[in-house]
Amino acid sequence: MSKYLARRLGQSLLTVFLTISTVFVLVRLAPGDPASAYAGPTATSDDLARIREQFGLDQPLITQYGIFLRDLLTGDLGTSYSFHSSALDVVLERMPYTITLSIAAIAVTVAVAVPLGVWMARRADTSRELGANVLTIAGQSMPDFWTGVMLLTVFAVLLPVLPASGFTSWSGLILPTVTIAILQLALISRLVRREMTTALASPYITVARSRGVSERALTWRYALANSAVPLVTAVGTRFAALLNGVVVVEVVFGWPGVGSLVVRALETRDYPLIQATVLVTATLAILVQLLVDLAYPLLDPRVRLGKAA
Repeated sequence: MSKYLARRLGQSLLTVFLTISTVFVLVRLAPGDPASAYAGPTATSDDLARIREQFGLDQPLITQYGIFLRDLLTGDLGTSYSFHSSALDVVLERMPYTITLSIAAIAVTVAVAVPLGVWMARRADTSRELGANVLTIAGQSMPDFWTGVMLLTVFAVLLPVLPASGFTSWSGLILPTVTIAILQLALISRLVRREMTTALASPYITVARSRGVSERALTWRYALANSAVPLVTAVGTRFAALLNGVVVVEVVFGWPGVGSLVVRALETRDYPLIQATVLVTATLAILVQLLVDLAYPLLDPRVRLGKAA
């Protein structure tokens, strides 16, 4: 276990380093001038030169990268151009909102998709299973911005029972959570259906049924337990993706998370803010994937970390 953890931590640090280094280079190669975005349309050439010197943008790229790595070792990710404060503090202030939305969306997805997938597996190749499959695929096929706008139109305009934007109360969490969950339902429910169909056709299920084990126990205790590893993998992957910011959903609902923060950072060419956002979200996503890997032996005793099952 200790060797596995050491190896995975080393891989994780290397992944974060390569990710943040790639982002550092790409944002500076992208079109646009941070000095112009910061100074505004009325700035003179002298103003732009002064701003570039202030932020160190007049130095060669390799020099900027060296300064970035030096400051990174001390936990200094620079000062946000648009917020005039520590870029890391700005991201950490927004991150709880994205984490809250991600947890809520994954919880709703699992609560609906797992029973739905089990129901579809118990009725595989029937007209009812086909109808449920069509509905889930239709939900996944709808663009998230369209789903969000439709939910806003119905529940915030026609039937003004929920807030249209922001997070002034917990009711403001409902619409963005449902919007995200609709997109995840098809993926998780169909995965559960596939794994459960295979498990229910396995010999050990036949033997257990012949010994008088109830269908309820066969489904939830035996088949679902043996489908837990791919299910946890899929849920963990989706959760890690949500932590990177659901940009469209956050913009549609005015959610104060890192997704909408990234949009503003890209519009203003706020390099420190972009780099801080990528660093924090990449670290959290890798941590989630590591926790998922560590959960495998608990879900399936045949799995041994670092060895073939």
